Amino acid sequence: MSDKKGDILIVDDTPNNLKFLSNMLTERNYKVRSVTTGPMALTVAEAALPDLILLDIKMPEMDGYEVCRRLKSQAKTQEIPVIFLSALDEAIDKVQAFQVGGVDYITKPFQLEEVIVRIDTQLQLRKTQDALQRLNGELELRVRQRTMQLEQEISARQKAQAKLLHMALHDSLTELPNRAFFMKRLKQVLKGAKQHIDAQFAVLFLDCDRFKVINDSLGHLVGDQLLIAMARRLDSCVPAGTTIARLGGDEFILLLENIDGPEDGIRVAERIQSEIRLPFQLENHEFYTTVSIGIVIGHRGYAQPEHLLRDADAAMYRAKESGEGRYAIFHETLHHQLTDRFHLETELQRAVKRGEFGLHYQPIVDLKTRRLNGFEALVRWQQARSRPDSTQSFHPHC
Repeated sequence: MSDKKGDILIVDDTPNNLKFLSNMLTERNYKVRSVTTGPMALTVAEAALPDLILLDIKMPEMDGYEVCRRLKSQAKTQEIPVIFLSALDEAIDKVQAFQVGGVDYITKPFQLEEVIVRIDTQLQLRKTQDALQRLNGELELRVRQRTMQLEQEISARQKAQAKLLHMALHDSLTELPNRAFFMKRLKQVLKGAKQHIDAQFAVLFLDCDRFKVINDSLGHLVGDQLLIAMARRLDSCVPAGTTIARLGGDEFILLLENIDGPEDGIRVAERIQSEIRLPFQLENHEFYTTVSIGIVIGHRGYAQPEHLLRDADAAMYRAKESGEGRYAIFHETLHHQLTDRFHLETELQRAVKRGEFGLHYQPIVDLKTRRLNGFEALVRWQQARSRPDSTQSFHPHC
């Protein structure tokens, strides 16, 4: 590794000047190269970049101004500092020297200490500039690396957040939207219906018939596979744009948007039941199942999306009461019946606690012999007479 203080190229057409400067700089541990013409200076500088050039102005063939201009026009040599040498001390020459790219100006005859100070000053400036460039380069590299790292971290965080959001709004088994997703979408549709009087939509509540039998007989793993297969089959047989969600267990719910009337909901329900009746092939087993479907036609009269889900659920249970693989459409009387039933069951529970039921024995008489054959035990609700409906209305709940 060289311990020279700097690599200096001297360009001067006067041999005595070259010899004086070369000897002086070599004695002070500088590496020195010398040429006598401008074209040679350009060739040598481009072949091996010097740290500094001492350039005479007045030279034949090509003067120092032109040499400097050409050096500064090339990307490879434009950063080399150039100190002009001249016997002239006119201000106009100095101005031109700086205009073409020179960094300093030394007049002849040379003063040894002046030459050394000016060379050392420019070399030190060059080292400082190089150091600053290296530091800036390192800083830019670190900034780019950190920026890339931050972008990767942000991207990873965004992916994690998207995954968490997907997990929060989707069923992990079937990958269908879950209840939270469905209710959010239903709320949006209901809001839109309030703004458009003629807008209609339908909610279909599906429950798999005899699913518990499959789970209990063949295990939950097979039951899960059946749910996945049902989800795929549902997705393949409903109109485009239908929102399908799994509420949990064997319950699915569908949202049909922009329908013309109840007939559209019925057609979709019938198609679903037709497709679900086809056999499922799972783990060398062939399964047959059906679904019960409750249908509610949405309109702007509904205040909350939960009310639509409630009514669709009620219609589904009404369908189950009619047998497997049926559908039922919700109507207001069904809601009133369910509300009355709930209140009646609540009153029966309270009547038991209050002791409002009395045991009565009704004689059984043989009409031919008029003899007493026994008694029929009856439980009567003492307060039932005050109810507007018949006492027979609570018999199915006992």
